[in-house]
Amino acid sequence: MTTRDPRATALARFAALFADETRAACLLALLDGRAWTAGELARHAGVAASTLSEHLGRLVAGGLLAEERQGRHRYVRLTDARIAQLVEELAAQVPPGPAVRPRSLRESNAGSAMARGRTCYDHLAGRLGIAVNDALTARGLLRQETGFALTDAGMEWFVSAGIALDRRSRRPLARACLDWTERRPHLAGVAGAALCRHALDTGWCVRIGSERAVKVTAAGERALSDLLGVQSAALR
Repeated sequence: MTTRDPRATALARFAALFADETRAACLLALLDGRAWTAGELARHAGVAASTLSEHLGRLVAGGLLAEERQGRHRYVRLTDARIAQLVEELAAQVPPGPAVRPRSLRESNAGSAMARGRTCYDHLAGRLGIAVNDALTARGLLRQETGFALTDAGMEWFVSAGIALDRRSRRPLARACLDWTERRPHLAGVAGAALCRHALDTGWCVRIGSERAVKVTAAGERALSDLLGVQSAALR
């Protein structure tokens, strides 16, 4: 007689946290790395505040979300980068279905912007993230043969570009994250987060709209071309 693996029940319960469209919408929205109020998430998911509160309770209890309270406001965010990675990679595994036509020009523009460039928790994704990833690899700054790793030249490049890397972090210095729109890996980990933060702080990229979309500025195009040889056409 085969004995069931004792982890099976816990795994099933954990997987069930993702198996609801409202909870999935909340997890995807929180990939922007910000803390959202319950009200903001309820409007985003298109459900009543009371309904959303029940879902958030399950996600917090299940360890997917962390909760903070400030006055009468309840804020939630993804627990950490590991949960963000899990959500992004699960989204990337969803088989492509029939093309769904945007319901409005605004929705079409938002979808195009997200595919062009966005943040994935704390690093760059979309065509922008892939373009940067490919440029780092082509210049010998990033290796991908057996997992992502910065080369010695890559470490020097970050220093010369003025991008500080937190070597004390317990996170991997470089990690592959599967991009759900491009179906290819982009750079995550300490290096990916530092590059994204630098791009936003210096104005290479700016956030647009209420989603995770980012746009490369003229200054960003010049910097990425000078530092990595990224062609402007790949960023538009």
